[in-house]
Order: sequence, then structure tokens, then C-alpha cells
Amino acid sequence: MAGSRLEKFGTVFTRVRDLLRAGVLKPEEKPIWYDVYAAFPPKKEPLYQKPRRPRVPAADPVPQLFYKEDEIRAKFFEVYGNGPKAFEPLMPNFISSCQKFVMKYSELESRGDIKPELLFEETAKALLSEGIYLRKRGGPVQVAPESRDPLLSMKLTDMLAEQQKDKETNIPEKQPEAETLNPDSQTS
Repeated sequence: MAGSRLEKFGTVFTRVRDLLRAGVLKPEEKPIWYDVYAAFPPKKEPLYQKPRRPRVPAADPVPQLFYKEDEIRAKFFEVYGNGPKAFEPLMPNFISSCQKFVMKYSELESRGDIKPELLFEETAKALLSEGIYLRKRGGPVQVAPESRDPLLSMKLTDMLAEQQKDKETNIPEKQPEAETLNPDSQTS
């Protein structure tokens, strides 16, 4: 405590008092005010306290920026999730399905021939026609209608029923069997 010059640890009076008790200060070297302070101590002990600054929230100098593309991306991720392909950071020319969607959306919007409320769905259809398959969250994979094979939509029960019909139509009618001769039943 003797080496501390900060007023955080005790008061000046308590530090001088302790220095006198320890013998670091001789009684002849004590300050003039020491005896006055000892005879008339203050009612409230003068302790060091950090000044409290009122907490004023700093004004945020940078406003949040929202672009129109951000709204489109938010809706894309809400409907389609991350898209069919993972993001490839090592490929310099890689364009994510979300970015392709945003570019097609802005292209269709600039034309102006599609109503704004139908623009999102029309963009998905346009990408589907270009071969980019978007899968809704939790839904089945969309397949282009022209590439859909009719055999894929058939059910197993329908296939078995059709196969049964084919068997019935392809079986030749029963021909009368030639009478077999039983040697025991011959009549002569």
C-alpha cells in the first residue's frame, strides 16, 4: 500500500496513518493537516468511486441496407431452401441457384408482361424450362412435363392389372383334347 499512489485504495489519511504506524514516515515528517483531520474527521469518509456516466445508447451511424434482391432471396430460401446444389466457393464462375433465380426474376420483371404477384412462380417455371430443377422444401422434386415418362406415373396395381389382361387375351382358346384311349374300357 505504501507504493500505491492511486486514491482507489483507502483515503489519503488512512495511507499516511499506516505509513506512520509502519515507521516509514517519522512523526516529525507527518503533514500539517494530519492532526487537524484526526481531530475533526469528516462525517462521510471520502472514498474514491469511479464517476458513473449515464448509459446513452450510441446512435447507429450505419443504417441497415435492404435491396430488392434481398427480399427475393429471402422468399427463395423460404420456399426452396438452399436449392438443389451446394455452394462451390472453389469454382470462380459458380453461380448458385438462388443467384440464377434472382437474375431471371429481375429479367422477367424488367419485361413487365407478368403480374407482380405471379412473377415468383413464373420465374420458377422459366428456370424449370431451362433445366434448373427447384425443389420446394419438404415437397417432391419438380420434373419437366415433357421429360416425364408415362410409365413412372403408373401404380403397381395398375401394372399388374394390365399384365393380367394381357395374359388373358394372349392365351389361345382351349382346343378340345383328343380322346385318350383307355385299354380297359375298350369295347369290341
